[in-house]
Amino acid sequence: MSANRENDNNTQSIELLPKKSDFSEWYNEILWRAEIMDVRYPIKGMYVWHPYGFGVRKRVYSILRSLLDVDHDETLFPLLIPEHEFMKEAEHIKGFENEVYWITHGGTTPLDVRLALRPTSETSIYPMYALWIRSHADLPLKLYQVVNTFRYETKHTRPLIRVREITSFKEAHTVHGTWDDAAEQVEAAVRLYQEFYDALCVPVLISKRPDWDKFPGADYTIAFDCVMPDGRTLQVGTVHHLGDSFSRTFDLTYEDINGEQVLCHQTCYGISERCIAALISTHGDDTGLCLPPQTAPVQIVIVPIIMKKREAEVQEAAQVLCDELQAAGFRVKVDARDLRPGAKYYHWELRGVPLRIEIGPRDIDNGVVMTVTRGGTKEAIQRENIAVHIQEKLASVTTEIQSVARERVQGQIHMVSTRGELLDAAKGGVGVLHWCGSKECCEKIEAESEAVLLGGELRGKLVNVDQSNCIICGEPGTASLLGRSY
Repeated sequence: MSANRENDNNTQSIELLPKKSDFSEWYNEILWRAEIMDVRYPIKGMYVWHPYGFGVRKRVYSILRSLLDVDHDETLFPLLIPEHEFMKEAEHIKGFENEVYWITHGGTTPLDVRLALRPTSETSIYPMYALWIRSHADLPLKLYQVVNTFRYETKHTRPLIRVREITSFKEAHTVHGTWDDAAEQVEAAVRLYQEFYDALCVPVLISKRPDWDKFPGADYTIAFDCVMPDGRTLQVGTVHHLGDSFSRTFDLTYEDINGEQVLCHQTCYGISERCIAALISTHGDDTGLCLPPQTAPVQIVIVPIIMKKREAEVQEAAQVLCDELQAAGFRVKVDARDLRPGAKYYHWELRGVPLRIEIGPRDIDNGVVMTVTRGGTKEAIQRENIAVHIQEKLASVTTEIQSVARERVQGQIHMVSTRGELLDAAKGGVGVLHWCGSKECCEKIEAESEAVLLGGELRGKLVNVDQSNCIICGEPGTASLLGRSY
């Protein structure tokens, strides 16, 4: 054992986090203690990213961009939308009319036309699409942007979950020649989002929202839900088939191979910083954040274990190791602060760093370093070919995080086969039952369960349910998701 490693508990007094079982308090505390967000900005529902939290955001959205960039192009549209364009699509606007921020003045001068701060971008993007698309050769068009959007959220706000400024809204908007082509794009987007959440090691449930809960103006909506530690669900992504409704509104047509003008069909799909709320909540524990290596701003922290007679030697060995690992592509820091080792361990465990490397005089003499995963697994590994060993270690950390998350969520999924089980179906998690799709049966399910039927045609990797009959009327039904959402 390296010098002083046995004295790790002899550190400065450290105030522990609330237990994660008290999820609401734990979540609020982790955001400021781990330096994710500062909630003290003087407008309700608007928050400031700390650099470390923004580093998590940067890593997460780089994963999302890498998946989209395979066959999408990134773009950027204006924040402001003229009222006459915004009001064109009546059904769409009805879904957002109570959430819009309006700009009425430029300086002290009243504006001739009110300007909306985008709550979503369909009405700013599609007038431009109508100018760009002329023939079938222009299709498909697949663009996305990562922007801030504004919604006057009147419910209880919560950082990253329910906000008035969505700071990191990824929205993709695609245009196709036929309804079926757009439907294929919906399925491609669903696969892309599943791959994205797999990379975050966040288990998700995928369902088709009821017609009365779909995106305003859409033919249908597919939604992704994460089951949070308190059992509530968080919608963390949506994919919408828009049909030709927006094309009719904005005169979005193309000339087909026969020279005829044909309405386009469209899709849109979005993910916000709720994905980071899911990442934090799914993997964190009583100690703090627990970040999968692919998402961590700092993947490895090196802690020199100092013995005064060999302090310079240990510090130099730590820096040489850091330089070597950085050259191999890892995100690494050396913690050379004048603190006891235990205080350093707490600092980085709180921030979710996947792997800690301790190096002291005896480790140098023995040609090893001590590795400690965020989950607490300790192992001495050879200093020679260290980059290979570290890559293997981080891969094992990812596998462990995936396994723990999946096991936790599966324990929160309750299969419901009789009406008598409805009342307890969503306690501490979500219920999976069969539903015929009718609103009448939905209302009975919700009344008896005191929960919300989130969607039908349930799919994803967490459930494998055979076809069965509706739990209420006995008609053929599909596996459906019942829960209490944020």
